[in-house]
Amino acid sequence: MDYPNVDFAYICKINKTTGSNLIHQSGYIRQFGVTISRTTWIPKMPYKEEIIEELKEIEKITNTTQRAITLMLYLMRRQIFNDGNKRTAILCANKVLISNGAGLINIPVELISEFKERLIKYYETKKIKDMIDFIY
Repeated sequence: MDYPNVDFAYICKINKTTGSNLIHQSGYIRQFGVTISRTTWIPKMPYKEEIIEELKEIEKITNTTQRAITLMLYLMRRQIFNDGNKRTAILCANKVLISNGAGLINIPVELISEFKERLIKYYETKKIKDMIDFIY
């Protein structure tokens, strides 16, 4: 079976689908600055061409699990959309994993608080190794 790539258009489609009737302009790049609760870190404005180039770099990662986790964390930190960035990121990462027969990512309920704390630290430092180890 042929699976579509997780490219910019696909990511936008996932955000549009998950945000349908819930999020204003779901599926479209946000046009305003955002803040993230519990941190002073502010994501930079997203630009389509820049995102496409960054996604191409992630696509070069040969290990499927590593690529999926890196994509997920990139999408969460990049905050491309008005809302639903984490949902979109997890779905896209799982698409990569399932398409390659490599399982899926699921954060157990009892680890969600720790995941969020680690995610905030990742947002602030961009040090990805601790997040990758935690998700593995």
